Amino acid sequence: MTEDADTRTDSPSTGGVKAVETSLTIVEALREMGGGRVTDVVDRTGLSKGAVYKHLTTLTAHDLVVKEGNDYHLGFRFLDYGGWLRSRYVGSELIKPQMRELADETGEVAHFAIREKGRVITLFRENGTQGVFTRTRLGRRLHLHQTAGGKTLLAHLPPSEAESIVASEGLPSATENTITDEAELFAELETVRERGFAVNREESTSGVVAVAVPLAPDDTVVGACSVAGPRHRMSDDRIEGELVDLLSSVVTELELNITHSHGPVGKFCPRE
Repeated sequence: MTEDADTRTDSPSTGGVKAVETSLTIVEALREMGGGRVTDVVDRTGLSKGAVYKHLTTLTAHDLVVKEGNDYHLGFRFLDYGGWLRSRYVGSELIKPQMRELADETGEVAHFAIREKGRVITLFRENGTQGVFTRTRLGRRLHLHQTAGGKTLLAHLPPSEAESIVASEGLPSATENTITDEAELFAELETVRERGFAVNREESTSGVVAVAVPLAPDDTVVGACSVAGPRHRMSDDRIEGELVDLLSSVVTELELNITHSHGPVGKFCPRE
């Protein structure tokens, strides 16, 4: 099964090591297809059968790909890398239980998301008892302007950096409600800075509304905490009252704990 086009990572030549680019192209093809045979990868990528076979053999030897019968799939070694990376992110051991509590208290879906280059990435996602489907999942990369967390992070960048991201990434739509006009987006980002929270009104997933606030220990924005739920439960009164209050309380506690437990705040902490 393939994912939305805005989450795909194309593999154009970067002037780097061609063999590495070929392996990454094959890895991406396997992810998009959900696995497949050598001929499937050849058809998907346009690479030669010999090249695909050699690279798959190497990837399999390192457990990055596994072979089942004639089919190849991505290996769970990627999960090992991702889990290790997430565990090093500042405050990760504090953030996860807070997202769980937030989901339990609201009954909705709670997220913690970060920015990497021009995308927003979900680091933690917890479902409440009434949690609904959203496009987010752990590690998924989405355009910043499409989500509440992403808009929060974009709003707190220096204007020149935010403008550079929009210029390079564009403003593709995920739904008919996604902001695709640059002037409209920057006007909203100004509002986000003034009121301290961002709202996503069905801009990422139809029928789903979300609200997010920045997490900024020691005045360093390291991510955004958000709550998402169905439109009929996410009224303006609930968002601007209960949910913003809850998120602000969670963020204040996290900021204090992270600052006092980690010292000078950076995104990554040395950890075994």
